[in-house]
Amino acid sequence: MAYRPTAATRRSAEAKRASILATARRIVADSGFSGATVAAIAEGSGVSVGSVYSYFDNREALLAEVFRDAAGYEFDQVRRAVEAVGGDPGRELGTLIDVFADRALRGRRLAWSLLFEPVIPTVEAERLHLRQSYRELGERIIADGVAAGVFVDQDAPVVASAVMGAISDALVGALDPDTAPLPHSDPAELVATIRRFCFLALGATAPV
Repeated sequence: MAYRPTAATRRSAEAKRASILATARRIVADSGFSGATVAAIAEGSGVSVGSVYSYFDNREALLAEVFRDAAGYEFDQVRRAVEAVGGDPGRELGTLIDVFADRALRGRRLAWSLLFEPVIPTVEAERLHLRQSYRELGERIIADGVAAGVFVDQDAPVVASAVMGAISDALVGALDPDTAPLPHSDPAELVATIRRFCFLALGATAPV
């Protein structure tokens, strides 16, 4: 007679899988994707290496899911903050920059891992999806701002790519885990500088 999992065994399996994912995400936040070996994840989860492979086909699939979950959570925080502003393109862009930068600077190691750490191809593919999500959000804000006369008339998709690239790249030095603790004495001024640059590129003045 074939074995059929019960509701209890399914819940147990789901809990173990979630625990492995949570452990992997914690390791990435502390040590980057390079530190998230299957052995380290198994040890941190209190399971065997074989148990990890019973829930994930391979390390690549596990780390891709870790990236997708962590990046999706961070993007949702930014998106929700932008949506809460409610239809003012200038304030929306300022909120996008502020929330993105603030969360990155507070979760420095995780942000570095999500944005800049050299990663395996499956994780890099997820990173491309993340960048596309931010570009689309920026494009919507910029297009609305152009239509409202808040920003000068420009090619919104191209400018959105440039602006989002500027925001993330301007944080490279501050997020680099090889610099300690932060190369900027005033992170608030760093964020303000990024804001001024992005708004100037759009022909506008950053809101206070």
